[in-house]
Amino acid sequence: MQKLLVFQSLWAMERRHADGFERSLEENIAMIFEAGFDGISAHYTNRRDVEHLNAVIRGTGLKIEGVCFPRSVEDLRLTLELASEFPVSHIDLQADIRPRRVEDCLPLVDGWTRLAEEMGVPLYIETHRHRITSDLLFTLDLLDLRPKLPLLADLSHYLVGREFAFPVEDESHAQIQRILRNAGAFHGRIGSCQQIQIELSFPHHQPWVDLFGEWWGYGFRNWRSRAAEDAELVMTCELGPRPYAITDRDGNDSTDRWAEALLLREMVRDIWAESAISPDRSARFEDA
Repeated sequence: MQKLLVFQSLWAMERRHADGFERSLEENIAMIFEAGFDGISAHYTNRRDVEHLNAVIRGTGLKIEGVCFPRSVEDLRLTLELASEFPVSHIDLQADIRPRRVEDCLPLVDGWTRLAEEMGVPLYIETHRHRITSDLLFTLDLLDLRPKLPLLADLSHYLVGREFAFPVEDESHAQIQRILRNAGAFHGRIGSCQQIQIELSFPHHQPWVDLFGEWWGYGFRNWRSRAAEDAELVMTCELGPRPYAITDRDGNDSTDRWAEALLLREMVRDIWAESAISPDRSARFEDA
């Protein structure tokens, strides 16, 4: 049976409040485990940090999304070696390079996917601002040349990056759905056309919550149609600290991000359940 796993980002556990207090890694892992998350998202770029992380989560059953930021093909090798030694659900690759021509991306994405296949580690390239996938149209051109490129879909970056008008036009829906058809994993954050991360619990933000629910529903249904019967889909709750989080005049979050992460998790689980009950429910531009 296909299964949804909901992870929590360790970056999103940072407070960055005016009081200067930060929880320890051990405290954050305990919170995540006790709340019933399936795993965590953490950087996989430093051996000492990865060893410490795996020591802390030992016995919890928590799985890991390993995040890295390579600028060359060889930069990925250490992350893959760590992932082979300390297993991950998958690698989230944020390509920290910004070629101006799509063709210049090909040696990089081909090299990264080849290395990951050789080492047997699932790898997805994240859609993210200030990365190789920064612009939506550029990424669509890249998919024209590499139609099977495995993506990790963080849709908030494209919504705010291109400042979609609201209600979102059919053309923009179709472009987002093209991204979703390559998505093998997801990051959960809700933005607006001006803000990368808005408060889920504010009533006036409901139209954006509904929009992301529609997109994720399409993405989940599409993933179900092409994934193995026993496959696991990972959605990571990634409500980041400032400057992602909107803050008050003192620099503190306008809402409790942990409470909103729990709210987001339940929303995502509901969308997943609905995608199983009504797999052929049409989105705005659902494929025939």
